[in-house]
Amino acid sequence: MMASRGMGDMNLSKMPGRKKKSTYKKGGPVGLYANIHAKQERIAHGSDEHMRKPGSKGAPTQEAFVESAKTRKKK
Repeated sequence: MMASRGMGDMNLSKMPGRKKKSTYKKGGPVGLYANIHAKQERIAHGSDEHMRKPGSKGAPTQEAFVESAKTRKKK
């Protein structure tokens, strides 16, 4: 059975409302703290980036930190 017209190999990252998940090299999903530490490392190595102030647009909210804590790995 063939796919109907236009429904072939769909690129999910181009679908509306769909966010592309980035991954570690080993294949696991990247979380909030991994993104924060990666940005701090880039800043330490001289990039022109800066950390956003709490409450500014695009900065992680308190709710994001609470959700991230729920999925943390136990050592």
